[in-house]
Amino acid sequence: MPLTRPFSLDHAALLDELAATDNLLIIQDLDGVCMGLVGDPLTRRLERRYLDAARQFDGHFYVLTNGEHIGSRGVNGIVETLFETPDRAAEQGRYLPGLAAGGVQWQDRFGSVSHPGVSDAELAFLKAFPDQAEAFLESLLSRPPYDLPVDVRRDLIAAAVLDNLASPTLNLNGFYRHWQNDPAAYRTLQNAVAGFMRERLDAARQADLDDAFFVHYAPNAGQDEHGNERLRESDGSSGEGTAGTTDFQLMLRGAVKEVGVLVILNRYYHRHTGRYPLGEGFNARQAPRDHAALLALARDRFDPAMMPRIVGVGDTVTSYTDKTESGSQRLRGGSDRGFLTLVQQLGDAFDSGNRVLYVDSSGGEVRRAGVDAERLARHGEDSSLEVWPALEGISDAEDPLTLDVIFPEGHTQYVDFFCELAARR
Repeated sequence: MPLTRPFSLDHAALLDELAATDNLLIIQDLDGVCMGLVGDPLTRRLERRYLDAARQFDGHFYVLTNGEHIGSRGVNGIVETLFETPDRAAEQGRYLPGLAAGGVQWQDRFGSVSHPGVSDAELAFLKAFPDQAEAFLESLLSRPPYDLPVDVRRDLIAAAVLDNLASPTLNLNGFYRHWQNDPAAYRTLQNAVAGFMRERLDAARQADLDDAFFVHYAPNAGQDEHGNERLRESDGSSGEGTAGTTDFQLMLRGAVKEVGVLVILNRYYHRHTGRYPLGEGFNARQAPRDHAALLALARDRFDPAMMPRIVGVGDTVTSYTDKTESGSQRLRGGSDRGFLTLVQQLGDAFDSGNRVLYVDSSGGEVRRAGVDAERLARHGEDSSLEVWPALEGISDAEDPLTLDVIFPEGHTQYVDFFCELAARR
């Protein structure tokens, strides 16, 4: 029986519950969860106490992110700034273990990185993306309707093109701020970039890399009937609406976070039992792509007696009504929705008491829907009060994903909780 009702703000009760749980597995997103969302990834910061706490959770904590561990914009570089010399992070095992690039980049806490199931040809195709993206933006922004000055183009493009090894990305946060008084220009750019990403998929097919990649929109508006993610257009200026999709990532097929949950579980079982239930070489490229098939695979292969209590932690979940001339429909998305939903379903299937934690990252530099904490607190005192307006843009009354415990004050509140939990355990 759940200790706390859905949408709880009772962090003390959750702390008591998890501190008393021996067989615990925390699977956590990074940006917006343990560090603030920022317009330029190069300005991200982690707290040393958070790294210390993560080390204390050794074997019971893994990250699952669409960002990357390595490279000029990887999280490892942020970790290294917190030590006297970069090699100290590796010597002390302080890197964040787990999966990056949506699930295809594995790292242990000593910084050893691999890309299971990824071919050299696929990596070579991804490596060419940043130069292609820069050329595309330079050509686009130098012409009408943009006609941006050379120095402005240079700075915006430099901040936008993320040269990640396994998930190169176009991040439009800088453009959203630049056109804060001209939201139509930003929406036009969003659609132009979406077209460029589709061209990359066509180029992959022409290079005999059929079905090797997909485009991840963050945040997104869920998936269409073909399983492709929907672009979420901005709904206003930076002071009046949300930015919609800001990150356009070229991802390897199979690199979706829900698959990463099973990859992590497979390694967790080996760490604690000496056996890989899904095989030693199991990776995201081999896993089923259908959500129901992932759950069925877990039920078939994982020993219920050893199933840990999984705590999934994320910040990117969306739900909103899309109104058109023909009517309206509820669109649910967000890059953390899939993996958090699977964590919830695994908890139900194995009766393991899993928890879904939501961190409100709306206080960062990236405009997105936020939690109305005051209204949520009133609902906690009187459950008869309507709760959904407190989660407008995040969840809704028919949402199959339940956010068990919410951290309305953002990543600093969650880091406080995380560090206290590590100390209690």
